[in-house]
Amino acid sequence: MKICDLTQFYSPLSGGVKRYLHEKIAYIDQYSPEMEHVLIVPGPKTQMTAGARSRIYTIHSPLLSRASRYRALLNLRAVEEILERERPDIIESSDPYQIGWKAISIGHSLKVPVVGFYHSHFPEAYLRSSTKFLGRGGTRRAMKWTRAYVRKLYNRFQATLVPSEILAEVLSGWGVRNVRAVRLGVNTEVFRPRPDDAKSTRASLGVATDQKLLLYVGRLAREKNTQTLFRAFQLLQQQRPNEFHLLIIGDGPQRKELRGLQSRNCSKHVSWIQYCTDSADLASCYRAADLFVHPGVQETFGLVALESQACGTPVVGIRGSYMDRVICHDQESWARENSAEALADAIEGASTAKLSVLGECAARGAENLYSWPRVFEELFCIYREVCANYRRFNGEGQPQAVHHSQLPQI
Repeated sequence: MKICDLTQFYSPLSGGVKRYLHEKIAYIDQYSPEMEHVLIVPGPKTQMTAGARSRIYTIHSPLLSRASRYRALLNLRAVEEILERERPDIIESSDPYQIGWKAISIGHSLKVPVVGFYHSHFPEAYLRSSTKFLGRGGTRRAMKWTRAYVRKLYNRFQATLVPSEILAEVLSGWGVRNVRAVRLGVNTEVFRPRPDDAKSTRASLGVATDQKLLLYVGRLAREKNTQTLFRAFQLLQQQRPNEFHLLIIGDGPQRKELRGLQSRNCSKHVSWIQYCTDSADLASCYRAADLFVHPGVQETFGLVALESQACGTPVVGIRGSYMDRVICHDQESWARENSAEALADAIEGASTAKLSVLGECAARGAENLYSWPRVFEELFCIYREVCANYRRFNGEGQPQAVHHSQLPQI
C-alpha cells in the first residue's frame, strides 16, 4: 500500500502535525516493509527528498508568517502532477482549505479514496473569540456558516479522522457522517523518564534548586490561550515571589506579550526558547520541569501534554477541552474556569502535590496507551478498511463517502 499525506500545516517550526507525519514515516520504515509513503508539503523551494520507503515533496510556496514559517500551498497543479506520477492507494488530507478540496478532486480523477484528518477545530479556535468584533448575532451566523462548510467538505471524504471521541461526537452532531476517532501518539523511546539530565538543564536556565520550574511548549497565539498563562504567572509572582520559574518554548503573534512579562518579572524568572528542533533536547526540558502548564481550551488532542507525561512530568491546565482524555493522572487541581486567577490557583495547588507520584502514573499511562506503533496499527487498519469499502461500493470508480456505520469499529 502506498499512502500519501498532503498538508500545508507544515514548516520547520511546526509542531503536532509535522510530528505525526514524520512518526508515520519512521513507523513505515521500521515496521511496514510492504508500505510506501509520500508526503507533499509547502516549502521555500520545489524539491524531492527520498528515504528508505518514503519521498517528501516540497513545493515552492509563499510565506504566510515569518514567526511560524507557515506557507500557503497555492500551486495545485504541482500537487496534481505529483499525485498522478506517484499513484497512491489512499490520500490523507490534513487541510480544511484549498488543499482539502484539491485532494478530493484528484482522488476522484485517480479513482482512489481520500480521507481527511481534522487536526484543528478551527471554528472553535477562531470564531468563539470573535464576539467583540462581530457581536453575538454575527458570531452565531459565522458559526452556522462554518458548520455548513465543515459538513459540505468532510462529507466528501471516505472517512474523517479526528483525534478524540468527544470531537467525533461534535462533528457527527454537525452532520458529518463518516467520522472515525484516531488517537495520536508519542515516541516513548525519546519521551520517557530519565532524571539524570534534569539538574544540568535547570542550571543552564538559572533555575534555583528551591524553585518550581513551569514549562509551556507551543505557539504563542490567541487560540493557544497563552496570554492567560502570562497573566497567571504574573499573579504567581505577586503572590509567591521567586517560588516559580517559567520556561516558554515556542514563538508566535503573542511574543510581544511574553517580552512584556519578562520585563515585568525580570528575565531571571522567565526563560524563552523560540524553537527546539531536537526531540531529545525537548525531552530534556520536559524532564527538567516540575509541572507542564497547558492553558489551551480548544485543543483537539494535546500532543505536548502527552509528551510531557511520557517524560514523567505531570500537567496542569484548564478543564473542559478535548485534551482532558489524554491526561493519565488525577486532574483534581486543574482550573475550573478559563481565567488567569483560576489557572494561577491551579498551578499553586498542583505544585504542592506529590509530583513524582503523579509523574510516574502519567508515564506508565502514556507508554501503555499512546506509543506510536500501537496508534499506527489502528490507523492502518482504518486505511485498509477504507480502501476495501471504496472498491466494494465504487465498482465503477465513482467515489462516495463511506458512512461510518459501514466501517468496523476498532
